[in-house]
Amino acid sequence: MSVDFALDNYFQITMSDDKAVAYIQLVNWEEGFSCNAAALEQFLADQQIRYGVQKDVVDRIVTHTAEYQQSRTPIAYATPPVHGENGTVVLVMDMAKAEDHRPKEVGDGKVDHKEITQLSNVKKGQLIASKIPPKPGIPGTTVTGEEIAFKLGKEARFKVGKNVVVSPDQSAMYAAIDGLLTKTEKGKINVFPVYEIHGDVDYSVGNIDFVGTVVIRGNVLSGFKVKAAGDIRVTGFVEGAELEADGSIDISGGIIGYHKGCIKAGQHVKSAFVQDGNVISGGDVTVSQSIMHSNVRAAQNVICTGAKGLIVGGVVQAGEKVSTRTIGNSMSTATIIEVGVLPELRNELTDLRGRLKQQLDQIGKTEKALHLLNQLAAAGQLTPEKLAMRIKLNATHKSSLSDQSQTKERILEIEHMLEDTGKARVEVAQTIYGGSKIVIGRFTRFVKDPAQRVTFYYTEGDITMIPLL
Repeated sequence: MSVDFALDNYFQITMSDDKAVAYIQLVNWEEGFSCNAAALEQFLADQQIRYGVQKDVVDRIVTHTAEYQQSRTPIAYATPPVHGENGTVVLVMDMAKAEDHRPKEVGDGKVDHKEITQLSNVKKGQLIASKIPPKPGIPGTTVTGEEIAFKLGKEARFKVGKNVVVSPDQSAMYAAIDGLLTKTEKGKINVFPVYEIHGDVDYSVGNIDFVGTVVIRGNVLSGFKVKAAGDIRVTGFVEGAELEADGSIDISGGIIGYHKGCIKAGQHVKSAFVQDGNVISGGDVTVSQSIMHSNVRAAQNVICTGAKGLIVGGVVQAGEKVSTRTIGNSMSTATIIEVGVLPELRNELTDLRGRLKQQLDQIGKTEKALHLLNQLAAAGQLTPEKLAMRIKLNATHKSSLSDQSQTKERILEIEHMLEDTGKARVEVAQTIYGGSKIVIGRFTRFVKDPAQRVTFYYTEGDITMIPLL
């Protein structure tokens, strides 16, 4: 003989705040209690649980009811939404890649510095990039059967630089002039005309400050400055001069710095050799012969793996990797190699911390002023002038809080990046000599004895040396 039990006297239904999971618990128990699956499912429906009910759990409760006294058991699950995909910008033609800025290898470790870099030339009106719209998402469903909205994909935006135009419907980007297609700092797309100097940069030419790419078919002599919004290519030598490019710098001859001047590129630097020089790169520094008694800093990699492939003296820093044949010499000349170091980020972090302190001070002053004005308002003593001031201060306060939030987010982002030494490597294809110092992130290792074909990397609180694979 079957007995009808009022299930709400025996079971309790709860759910998560977001209605993503529903739970069941047996709160009362007596000998002889029983129920069937249909009755339990109807009870769930009466409790607004109408979606994602787990049939196997229902069947288990019906056959082993006593097990469910001790804790809550999930009995229904929502289906989460599938969020929309962001739109993207697709380049129609390939730009010069990092490897295009390296010397062409012709075998036996030798390179041909006469090989001319292929530039990404475009004609006026030529399509450069097109925009793919965001893809829609799929809504989810809560355990109560309600729809869960999906997040819309973000519309892609063109990073518009110089001499490019965007179509009225914002779907395509075109070249506004004939010139060189170049991606500069922060990914902006530009078309730059090319300025060539057929000879040396000397007193007959003077300093150069140009909005495009500069090609110098000669040498750059000491004391002169060359600045370009695009790339700089020098077919000869660079002495103690200052070269600065938002794009890349390619020096076929080499750098003889005399510890004066500086070579600074937003992207890559390539040179036959660097002697007594200063080099700063936002990408890779690629040197085919040697880096001697110089200060070299690359946001990504320093590559010196040609036939000679020597780094001796000075300081070489790379955000990710230094790869070379030889470090130091038999005379134990002090040579410092640092990887996992991004000085620009460290400088930015210092500036951001100073800015955050100023923001906190400003917010504190604004809040004090608002507190006084709010007291006057509560007492009915707020004049029209004070009311206008209160409205303005509220707007300022809201803006300051937003700025403060962005500053904090960037600080956390940089701190995380500075702690990430997982990619940091020093690779030595031939020999590293005593007198060399390896620094990875915050950790240092002094090399006392020569070692052949090794890799240095950070692991478990120390710098480890292993055979080069």
